Amino acid sequence: MTLAASSDIWRFQFHPEVWIIIFGGFLLALYAVKIVGPNAVQADEPIYTRTNSIAFIAAMFSLWFASDWPMHDISEEYLYSAHMLQHLIISLIVPPLLLLAFPNWLARLLISPTGKTGKLISQLTRPVVAGFVYNFVIIVTHLPFTVNYSIENGPFHYFVHLIVFFASLWMWIPVMSPLPELRKSLPAQMVYLFLMSVIPTVPAGFLTFAGGALYDAYDHSVRLWGIDITTDQQLAGLVMKLIGGIYLWVWIGSRFFQWSRKNSPEMVLVDSQKQSDLKEKETDINLKQ
Repeated sequence: MTLAASSDIWRFQFHPEVWIIIFGGFLLALYAVKIVGPNAVQADEPIYTRTNSIAFIAAMFSLWFASDWPMHDISEEYLYSAHMLQHLIISLIVPPLLLLAFPNWLARLLISPTGKTGKLISQLTRPVVAGFVYNFVIIVTHLPFTVNYSIENGPFHYFVHLIVFFASLWMWIPVMSPLPELRKSLPAQMVYLFLMSVIPTVPAGFLTFAGGALYDAYDHSVRLWGIDITTDQQLAGLVMKLIGGIYLWVWIGSRFFQWSRKNSPEMVLVDSQKQSDLKEKETDINLKQ
């Protein structure tokens, strides 16, 4: 099935909804650090750190790059491989950056760990639940019906992006939560991230080895850079498996080195000394009392 596509591939298309989201995100961040923060943080504690601000700006830039012209228009109308790259940015780059941007006090203010909401979120963000939801969404959003209908229907397309984003944010909480009690141990994080890299192999395999067009929405005569539909699908599969897989393995490697340093004899000795010093201070305080 061949669908019509504009031959003017690089025409500029303005997406006001994207700018509204980005502008709204900056306004909310400004409100949090200027209005809420001074009343929620002790006088000697920083409202936000340099890491928080850099992560937030990087997250907003990545979200804009993936959602605005020309990435959005190329991925929606011409290349499914660009569409795959767009989803990788929304699911694997933006969520962990946003979680890193969240100050601890703000997360505790939004989610009281001891309250009913906190307990519910603690249950829902268990790796089994978060991982299942994320992989279910990944599989459903790669079904031919979902892809084709999202290209034909603009609101549904943004709804799909929204679902992918929130499912991905959910998936990253056991690894990057600003609340330490919601993060799992480093070995558990490594196993969890490894499993997150396995399930996407299924749709990636279909894309890489498919002989014909899987998605009618991308089967048209206008081919960007001369990339035919089969090659485009194979590139999409490689993007999903290789780039996405390597990216997750970089995270696994960083967790492994953190765990190795934490469990090295030198660090164990330092931790033991710190605990000993802390006990001595507590003993001195009790004696003085």
